[in-house]
Amino acid sequence: MSLTETIRSKIDPIRSWLLGWYYHNRRDLPWRDETSPYRIWISEVMLQQTQVATVIPYYHRFLERFPTLAALAAASPDDVLKAWEGLGYYARARNLYRAAIEIVERRGGRFPTTYAELRALPGFGDYTAGAVASIAFGEVVPAVDGNVKRVLARLFAIREDVGRGPAARQLREIAAALVDPNSPGDWTQALMELGATVCIPQTPKCLLCPLNDLCQARLQGLERELPVKSAKKVLPHYDVTAAVIRENGKILIAQRPPEGMLGGLWEFPGGKVENGETLAEGLRREIKEELGLEIAVDEPIVTVKHGYTHFKITLHAFACRLIAGQPQALGVADWRWVTLGELDAFAFPRTDRKIIAALHSHNSDSKPVISSDSEKSH
Repeated sequence: MSLTETIRSKIDPIRSWLLGWYYHNRRDLPWRDETSPYRIWISEVMLQQTQVATVIPYYHRFLERFPTLAALAAASPDDVLKAWEGLGYYARARNLYRAAIEIVERRGGRFPTTYAELRALPGFGDYTAGAVASIAFGEVVPAVDGNVKRVLARLFAIREDVGRGPAARQLREIAAALVDPNSPGDWTQALMELGATVCIPQTPKCLLCPLNDLCQARLQGLERELPVKSAKKVLPHYDVTAAVIRENGKILIAQRPPEGMLGGLWEFPGGKVENGETLAEGLRREIKEELGLEIAVDEPIVTVKHGYTHFKITLHAFACRLIAGQPQALGVADWRWVTLGELDAFAFPRTDRKIIAALHSHNSDSKPVISSDSEKSH
């Protein structure tokens, strides 16, 4: 029997058993049974690559700050990034903001109701468009995230890497064939719920799974081997510096360009150390290139180890003195002189928040602190 025939023969029991399980076992989450497409959209974007427990407080705070699509579109980019601060993957926040503006300004505030319309908006990839279209509008379309890939790869014993090539296309076809036409939104959430709570990555809870009698991976003893994933590459490591420049009781901060990694966030200026440079040499060069300033690099303040998606860094923050020049926005979007107390009004990456914490906790002559942080963010 071909895979296509296998799928067709199992569609009815898979739908029935999984939806029945979902209705009796689903978690009580703040976006469950939500009818507002705006709120569903916010939850789906926040949940991408982020744990539910982390998302819940952000979800509540974000909607308190921006209760409607119009409120989000009317906000400033800084306000949106500040509300998102600490949640990571900041491109999600920037795309939320851009999409809100487009819906309000170009579509008269009418939230798109179909997968095709949603797919055309900033930040709406296949998954987000499918999730919102199915959950908010009942469109019979699949939403394939990491949880769904894992469930389907095991359910049908797909032994190729489902993240690429023919296996990825095959999995999407399977996902589309399985969507329950009568309850597409519940079906989307049921599949994701199964992957998040039962069909988990390393140690699936097969005895609790409503589909264990149909699961080909379990029947073949492959549940811990699937899904197949390409070997992870060794992530490169970079030394990065940051300058805490003080002048007349204030500290100089800079805003990153709006596009690119951590776009629009504020930081203590600095950058990557080049080959052959000492930390101090690299920091002086970066400050000259970004702000047109000459500085003296003094004692270290804090060292932060941090992991991003594609590389790792060790961030070295130093107390610095201004020697010559006036700040210019050469390689930054903006700059400000602020007091230590005013720093909390700005949105900073997690790494720079560690520097702020060190400034609050330690005098300039304290021993340097080493902090390790493996959370990924963009």
